[in-house]
Amino acid sequence: MTKEISQEIRSGGAHRKGVSPGLLISGLCLCFLQVGVPLDAAQKRKPHAPPHKAAAAKPAAIDEQALRTQVMLDRAGYSPGEIDGTMGASTRRALDAFTKNGGKADALPSDALVAYKITAEDAAGPFTREIPSDMTAMAKLDALNYKNLPEALGEKFHASPALLHRLNPKAKFAAGEEIQVPNVLQAVTPVGPPRGSQANASNPAATTVTVRKSSSDLVVTDGAGHPLMYAPVTTGSEHDPLPIGEWKVTGVDKDPKFHYNPDLFWDAEPSNSKATIAPGPNNPVGVVWINLSRPHYGLHGTPEPSMIGKTTSHGCVRLTNWDAVKLASLVRPGTKVIFAE
Repeated sequence: MTKEISQEIRSGGAHRKGVSPGLLISGLCLCFLQVGVPLDAAQKRKPHAPPHKAAAAKPAAIDEQALRTQVMLDRAGYSPGEIDGTMGASTRRALDAFTKNGGKADALPSDALVAYKITAEDAAGPFTREIPSDMTAMAKLDALNYKNLPEALGEKFHASPALLHRLNPKAKFAAGEEIQVPNVLQAVTPVGPPRGSQANASNPAATTVTVRKSSSDLVVTDGAGHPLMYAPVTTGSEHDPLPIGEWKVTGVDKDPKFHYNPDLFWDAEPSNSKATIAPGPNNPVGVVWINLSRPHYGLHGTPEPSMIGKTTSHGCVRLTNWDAVKLASLVRPGTKVIFAE
């Protein structure tokens, strides 16, 4: 396979903010709003009284148990998606899957956070500070890197940049600085060797990927039915429903280019034309594209991990970039992929 995704593919990642009018994309906002003084109160001030400073809105307190639960699930291979310190729907689903497979919900780690010293390499980037939402304008960039260091560190530690700011309120995020980060496992575990008499149990050809539309999740099992991976996903929409059925993996592309064809998108901007988008973590299909035997469809990463499991896509299956990388290590051409209700 080449590293260029065919212009015929249909990608859920192409609904970035501004491209798809019908979908609301929040992005990874790192700012906190300020609460201003009410107008009537301001009018009652004495003429020479010094104005009061606007009070900064305090971010919600981190749910320590939720954070520890998310780290536990991430380590166990039951991804909660982006770790944000809240018990959202994706975390609850991952916890339910974890306990159904014998996991203990009360076995929370005491070391959910760990100190990390930001390196010079971290701080050096490269970064793509400004990324336009329009595909034609995006195609003019030679790379779609992380926009800033908190975003890069967020993906490294499977966490939202907002959580990193909340954990480190005084941090400047500069080289040499020590910050607190979720203590997740960095190594991607590939399919292991055969176990005992189950000679084909871990064979990639016997591995099955099941995507469930109703619960917005993905499960990978080996030939013996043992779970290898669980992750939240975003699937199709009313306009581009998930194609229910059984398919096969035909190839895996890492750091793919994205060939955007507006003719394949019902909500494309009328002014858009075909465009080739450069690789990078902020590419519309993220850092991995897993091609399927179903034309125009694939499993892929995303530039917006906070939206996984919360919005619809253009038929494809989106995961966080780190979950997409792990999934890519578990499949090969011929791996069965089931799209179920």
